[in-house]
Amino acid sequence: MQVGMVGLGRMGANMAERLRLAGHDAIGYDRNPETTQVASLAELVAGFERPRTIWSMVPAGDATEETIRALAELLEEGDLVVDGGNSYFRDSLRRAEELRGRGILFCDAGVSGGIWGLAEGYCLMVGGSDEAIERLRPILAALAQEGGYAHVGPSGAGHFAKMVHNGIEYALLQAYGEGFQLLHASPEFPDLDLSQIAEVWRHGSVVRSWLLDLAARALAQDPGLEGVRGYVEDSGEGRWAVIEAVRAGVPVPAIADSLFARFDSRDEERFAMKMIAALRQEFGGHEVKEH
Repeated sequence: MQVGMVGLGRMGANMAERLRLAGHDAIGYDRNPETTQVASLAELVAGFERPRTIWSMVPAGDATEETIRALAELLEEGDLVVDGGNSYFRDSLRRAEELRGRGILFCDAGVSGGIWGLAEGYCLMVGGSDEAIERLRPILAALAQEGGYAHVGPSGAGHFAKMVHNGIEYALLQAYGEGFQLLHASPEFPDLDLSQIAEVWRHGSVVRSWLLDLAARALAQDPGLEGVRGYVEDSGEGRWAVIEAVRAGVPVPAIADSLFARFDSRDEERFAMKMIAALRQEFGGHEVKEH
């Protein structure tokens, strides 16, 4: 199947490569002339037979808005746009409606898997019409782990599910960070080997997880996390999750506290935040601030 990938950063480039390895004709466009395969969005669109499928993997916000507006002018009735970035689901609802008015199909795909997705496969939560999903199914199957994609609902539902997913991620990272900080700060046991403890927890404990695997990896490489500054960015989805929880009257204290802890990390250096920063680098390739 033919698919155009817009945005060849650490996620988009790997996704395009995984599609090519599965036998799909995936061509990528990026504003960076060193990574793009075509000179412009117009050239990307013109190179495919109709109906066309274009998958956007650019940052949420202005970049996604500009990309989808440009595609709306270039594509024709029956073509399909997929937004795989971390967009706010309310923006996805609006974009779906705007494109529907032009006869263009739209899917919002929440994508999880980070920099490991190329080899391990991705988890995909997709919103859109039945028609759009059926068109996209071969692409979803190629990108995902076995059992790793689902049509979760109509337009907007994919990004809503990913927003909640990332809110849970915030809370899980915070719990690991705080636990390892407590181990690190113990006055009675100042010489605990955190790498050893993380490793033993990976085998049979009730807190074992992929994040714990990555914690063990990070601590094995840098036991004191000396090369990582405890400054943790928030991608926006944690904020949106808290806002939506307020609107729905749903208590999410762990998610809210983990979001506020990220704000606090910008003023105070704590081992918990170093742990979270290191984990985000491990699973997503997110940049860390070094000392």
